[in-house]
Amino acid sequence: MSEISVRPLGEEDWQQYRDTRLTALRESPEAFAATADEEEALDEDFWRLRMKRSARLIAERDGSPIGIVSVGRAGEDHPRTAELFGLWVSPEARGSGVATELVRAGANLAREQGQTQLAYWVGSDNGRAVAFASGFGFRPTAERRPMRVKSDDDEDEVAMVLALGGDRGSVARDF
Repeated sequence: MSEISVRPLGEEDWQQYRDTRLTALRESPEAFAATADEEEALDEDFWRLRMKRSARLIAERDGSPIGIVSVGRAGEDHPRTAELFGLWVSPEARGSGVATELVRAGANLAREQGQTQLAYWVGSDNGRAVAFASGFGFRPTAERRPMRVKSDDDEDEVAMVLALGGDRGSVARDF
């Protein structure tokens, strides 16, 4: 199997991000708040603006996209915390380390930008996602919010936080 590469996308890569994002929305509609139909209707100016708002990372194998993730600001109340969101891996690449490489690249990017924590919202009932994040070093916080994706129940999301400090003993703070 070929090696996985992860690279940042710039504003000029908006079309590649759009195409990969639409693929993700079609393949895993339950994992996102937006729909493919909604986002397909958006124009180039919107996509270029989106590229400027947050960092977009793409995972590729043999030049073909196999995963994406975004890294942005967690919010004004948490100026030293970045947020990881929009993580998606193509079905044929799941279980091959793509998600780990995307999260690692996202954490490195946040660290390079001077952030001390990386937040990742996970469905509290999604044992697989919670286990993945925990295995990476994310720790649950007391922060909860209603699920942003379409759901048949009243599931909520928990903010999991990864400390980005160089000190091995650093502890993620609730944010």
